[in-house]
Amino acid sequence: MIFIYVTCSDKKEAEKISGALLKKKLVACTNYYPINSMYWWKGKIEKAREFALILKTADKNFEKIKKEIKKIHSYAVPCIIEIRLNRINKDYLDWLNSCL
Repeated sequence: MIFIYVTCSDKKEAEKISGALLKKKLVACTNYYPINSMYWWKGKIEKAREFALILKTADKNFEKIKKEIKKIHSYAVPCIIEIRLNRINKDYLDWLNSCL
């Protein structure tokens, strides 16, 4: 099981990405929440309100998910980070795998 962390421009985009990936059964669950961000862009420091998106899925789905996100994401360079997990309770892992 992995988490995939993605930053989105707003709630609407986080929901759009979540819905698309859930419909294709590439993720079992998503969480999204508002965040404040600061980052370098085109030589200067920017500040933004964004939405963080955490996708819960099987390891094998990362490349497919990355491809899907890049097709629909509004950012020129979206943040798509795989986070490997361990010590996951078996009941949750069984549920996740049954959804995919």
